[in-house]
Amino acid sequence: MKFSEMRRILLFILFLAISLPAAFAGGNRDFMRETGKINVVVAVILVIFLGIVWYLVRLERKLTKLEHQIKDDQ
Repeated sequence: MKFSEMRRILLFILFLAISLPAAFAGGNRDFMRETGKINVVVAVILVIFLGIVWYLVRLERKLTKLEHQIKDDQ
């Protein structure tokens, strides 16, 4: 996957994450929203997701580097 494609996907996910509070604004309020803990839950999920994405990007760069080394050796 090219870097520009990954950037496009990450931007889409970022816009989706930004629009989630607006989607949750309507309707009945539940316990997590009433106590204000929904923001903590969303933040933790976002940090975990970004960590996974960062790890995968780093892994892909390492694999690409190894593929180029193997190609150059042959």
